[in-house]
Amino acid sequence: MSHFVRSVEERICTVLHCNPPQHRLGRVAFWAAFVTVLLFLLQGMLGRNSAMRTLPWLTLVVWMLASIPTLFRWMRWRLLWRLRNRLFVTYALIGLTPVVLFGILAAVAAYVLFGQFANFAATAEIRTQLTQLAANNEELAFHFQHAVETSNQARTNFTSGKMHVADVPQSGAVPPEVQIVMNMPELQVGNYVDGKLQPLQIPAQHALTSVVTPPAWINGNFRGLILDHGRVYFRAVTQEQAGTHKIAVITSLPLDTQFLSRVVSGLGRMTLLLPTVQAAKLPENAKKKGSNETVQMEDFSASADKKPSDLRVVTGGVLPKGANLLDIPVNLPATLKTQEWSTGTPFTFIAVVTSRPSLLYQRLFRESLQIGSGVRLAMILVAVAFAGLELLAIFLASRLSRTITRSVSDLYHATREVDQGRLDYRIPVSRSDQLAALSRSFNAMSESLVRLLAEQKEKERLQSELGIAQEVQSNLFPSRDVRVGELELHGFCRPARSVSGDYYDFLLLGNGGLCLAMGDISGKGISAALLMAGLHSAVRAYQFAGEEMFAASPAESMGVGSLHTHEGKAISAEVFQAPGNLLRLLNLHLYRSTAPEKYATLFLAYYDASTHQLRYSNGGQLPPLLLRANGSIRRLDQGGTVVGLLDNMRYEEDAFEMEPGDILVAYSDGVTEPENEFGDFGEARMVELVHQNRHLPLQEISDRVMQALEDWIGGAEQPDDITIVLARQH
Repeated sequence: MSHFVRSVEERICTVLHCNPPQHRLGRVAFWAAFVTVLLFLLQGMLGRNSAMRTLPWLTLVVWMLASIPTLFRWMRWRLLWRLRNRLFVTYALIGLTPVVLFGILAAVAAYVLFGQFANFAATAEIRTQLTQLAANNEELAFHFQHAVETSNQARTNFTSGKMHVADVPQSGAVPPEVQIVMNMPELQVGNYVDGKLQPLQIPAQHALTSVVTPPAWINGNFRGLILDHGRVYFRAVTQEQAGTHKIAVITSLPLDTQFLSRVVSGLGRMTLLLPTVQAAKLPENAKKKGSNETVQMEDFSASADKKPSDLRVVTGGVLPKGANLLDIPVNLPATLKTQEWSTGTPFTFIAVVTSRPSLLYQRLFRESLQIGSGVRLAMILVAVAFAGLELLAIFLASRLSRTITRSVSDLYHATREVDQGRLDYRIPVSRSDQLAALSRSFNAMSESLVRLLAEQKEKERLQSELGIAQEVQSNLFPSRDVRVGELELHGFCRPARSVSGDYYDFLLLGNGGLCLAMGDISGKGISAALLMAGLHSAVRAYQFAGEEMFAASPAESMGVGSLHTHEGKAISAEVFQAPGNLLRLLNLHLYRSTAPEKYATLFLAYYDASTHQLRYSNGGQLPPLLLRANGSIRRLDQGGTVVGLLDNMRYEEDAFEMEPGDILVAYSDGVTEPENEFGDFGEARMVELVHQNRHLPLQEISDRVMQALEDWIGGAEQPDDITIVLARQH
C-alpha cells in the first residue's frame, strides 16, 4: 500500500513538475491539498447545497496546518540562505529591536504620564473647587453667626423671606449667600439653627431641603465628597456657636455633567462610575465597617438589591479632534474617595479623564506659551536628529554589509571557478581590510595550487623515473642464488629509499672460478645509486674485457668458437685472481672519474672451486666474517682504505681455504647500526642469529636476520640501506 501511494505521489508530481514530499508532514500536506482540490471541484459540479459543502474547508484547514513547517523551512531557506539577508536580520535584531523596545517603553511611559497628568489636573481642579466651597461655607457661617449675635430683629428680617435676590440693589451690599449662589449656579445652601433648617433669601433650587442636620459622625467642620442617595456631592459643613444657639451651615455641589464640564474645561472629557445604592440598602458587611474602612465597588455587588443598572455613569466635557495622527486619546482610570452621608462609611469610585497630548501640553505650559513652543521645537529637533542618526547608522550598516556580502560572493564564485578547474581565476581586490586580505589569501592559495599541481606532476615524473631506476638497479643485482662447486651464495639488498647505494655481485669466471664483490657507496639516494651503477659497470668491464680481447684475436677467424669462449673467460679470470690489483685499478678509475668527496668501500674475493681457496682484498668495507664449522670466527680485514678517495693506493691480499660447514657473512653498516632505546643492533646479535640458524637454507637465514632487524627498528624509518651476502661451503 505504501509503495502504491508513493508511486501515485511521484506520478502526480511528475505532471505538476514538482518534487515528491519526503517527510510525513509534507505528505499529509500534499494529500490534503489534493483532496481539497477534488472536493472543491465536486462541490462546483454538485452545487453549493450539497451535503459535503463543509468538508473542503476542513481539508483546507488541514493542508494549511500541515504546510506551516514546510513554509517555515522554505522561508528560512529563501530568506536566510544569502549572507546579506542574514546580516540584515542580525542588524534588525541587534540594532532595531532595542530601538523598538525603547520606543514602546517610551510610548507606554508617555501614555501613563499623560494619563496621570490628566488625572492630576482634573483632581487638582476638584480640590480647588472643594477648597473654594469650604471657604464659602465658612464665610456664610461667620455671617450667620454674626447676624444671630448682633440682632434678633435683623435675623428675623433676613430670614423672613421679604428680601429676594432681585430686590438687592446692585450698588448696595449683597448678602454672602446671594453672592455665592450667583457665582456657583449648581450650589445648594442650608442653614440650621439649633437643628432647624432656616429659610434663606435665595431661589428655591439653591435651598437644601433633603438634608436633615449634619449626621452624628461629623464633629466640627467637614469638607469632602459625599455619597448621598446614589449621587456624589461636594459638601462642606461648618458648625459655630452663637451665644446659646448652635449654627450649622451646609453647602452642597452635585458632581453632574455641568460641573464635570467646568472641571475638565480645556482637558477633554471626564467620566464618573458612580454607585446608586441607598444607605438603607447597604450590605451588612458595609454597615459593620468602621469609619476608617473603605467599601469597594464589589461591596455593592454583594447586596441583594444590587443590579447591573445600579452603576451610574456621569460624563462631562467634550474631547476635541486630534491635532495630528499622534494626538491620540489618552485615558487612565483614577480613584476618588467618598463617604456615605448618613453613616460616614468610606467608598471608592472610579473617575476616567479622557484627554489628548496636545491639550495636556497646552495645560502644562498654560502660563508660559513661548517657553512651551520652544520646548516643543527643541523636542522636534531632537527627534529629527535622532531619526537622522538612525538613518545614517542604517546607511553605514548597509554599506558595511555590502562589502562583507560582496567579498563572500566573490569567494563563493571563485570556489566554483576553481572547482570547475579554472585555477587561473583570481578575485579582483581593491580594498585593504581583512576581507580583502582574505581574498588575497584565496588568490595566493590558487597560485599555490597551480604550483603544487606542477610540483605534483614533476614529482610523479620523478617517481616514475625513480621506479624505472629502481627496476634498472634491481637488474644489476644477481637475479638468483649462485652455486659454484661446493660453494653456495645468496645475497639480499633493501634500499632505505627508492634506490640503493649498496652493491653486491657474483661473477662466474672460467675454470670454476667466481668473483664475489660487495660495496657501499658514500651517501644515499640517486647519487649513490648512480655511483653504484658506475662501480658495477667497472667491475663487469674487467670481466668482459678479457673475453672481448680474446674474441678480437686472429683465432676467431679459424672457426674455433667454443675454445675462444672458454679461453676468454680464463683470461678474464686472471684479472680477478688478484683482488688487490683489481682494487688498485678501480680506485684509480673512481678517483679520476668522480668528484673528490665521492668514494666507495669495496670488498673483492676470488673463489677457486677446484682448491676451495678464497683470496680477498678489503677496500674500507666492514670486514666480512667467516664463521667456521668449529665455531671460530675470522675477520677478513686485509686490504687498504676506501676506493676513489686517494690516488695510487695499494691494497693487500689474503687467502684461506673454505672448509665444509663454513659460512661467510658479508654485510653493510645498515645491518649493524640501526638503533632503538636499547642501542645498536650490533654485529654480535647478527652473528648469533646466523650461528643459530646455520643449518637452514641461506635465504631463510637472510629472512631471519631481516625479521630481527625489522623488530629492532619497530615503527621508525629504515635509517640506511641493508645488504647482506651469505656464502656456505658444503
